[in-house]
Amino acid sequence: MIRRTHLRESIMVAALLGISVPAAAAPPEPAYSAAGLYNLANSYAIAGKPGMAVLYYERARLLAPNDPDIEANLRYVQASSRLAPESSSWIERVGAVGSPNELSWAGVIGWSIMGISMVAGRRYSGYRWTRRIAFILGSALIGLTVSSGLLLWPRLHQAVIVKDAAPVLVSPVPMADTLFVLPEASTVETTAEHEGFVLVQTASGQTGWVSRANLVRVVPQK
Repeated sequence: MIRRTHLRESIMVAALLGISVPAAAAPPEPAYSAAGLYNLANSYAIAGKPGMAVLYYERARLLAPNDPDIEANLRYVQASSRLAPESSSWIERVGAVGSPNELSWAGVIGWSIMGISMVAGRRYSGYRWTRRIAFILGSALIGLTVSSGLLLWPRLHQAVIVKDAAPVLVSPVPMADTLFVLPEASTVETTAEHEGFVLVQTASGQTGWVSRANLVRVVPQK
């Protein structure tokens, strides 16, 4: 259960009182839960670090894709950073019916139902319609898991710019010419890596190389 936090009011109160909020303060919930990531993102937002805030909102959204508070605070930080909010297609909205853990269990249950219906069909000749309904239900659960996994696949390559005015270079070398600059909290898609640089693509289709120190992937990697 997400612990509700009114981010806009918290930022205004902190600014008026001159309170410095430690961005890395440990949340009371488990660190890698939707609630823990959400509250950690709030602390980064209040501390004036929109890049890290967006990163942790995106990570929280992976675990709780339909939580309205995560979505509202994410859009608020993006708007405060003068970034256009990331729009989701209707396919993504339909596919985001649960967390990856819930969807994996749906797949396991679907395979179990299909297996039981097939075994029952070999042992018992009756209950033909019951077995058909069970087979269809199992197939639907498996299809839901597979389709949601395909929709999740692009998210595995997303990254967030965590440094202000990150230069995007024409080639993966420090002395290369700068093509354009990405503002902090921008979300990009990563396509390749080379010696400390990552090839990224923006939502508008622009591509270039960014230093690995200037971005963090939404899905943590070793």
